[in-house]
Amino acid sequence: MYVIVEIQGQQFKAEEGKFLYVHYLGENVNEGDKVEFDRVLLADVDGNVKVGAPTVEGAKVVCEVEKNLVKGDKVIVFKKKRRKGYRRKNGHRQYFTKVVIKEIVA
Repeated sequence: MYVIVEIQGQQFKAEEGKFLYVHYLGENVNEGDKVEFDRVLLADVDGNVKVGAPTVEGAKVVCEVEKNLVKGDKVIVFKKKRRKGYRRKNGHRQYFTKVVIKEIVA
């Protein structure tokens, strides 16, 4: 059983027991909190596929926050214009929240 769920504008494939790295949920969420996402776009229950229009009615994903603030890999942004002496190097690390899928209601 799996579902496709939309969390903060991104779509994820969610299965029970798996974990996801979603965009940072904010300071008001603590480790161990239960979080529910109800924007389920597709649900597959034992081969029976339900596609929402736009969402599946009554379906939701219950998650537990394992770690609220996780830093992603560093992305290097390098800009250069040839023969002009222009070089800029910048780095960025995105913040994520690690959640474990506890239950899928579909």
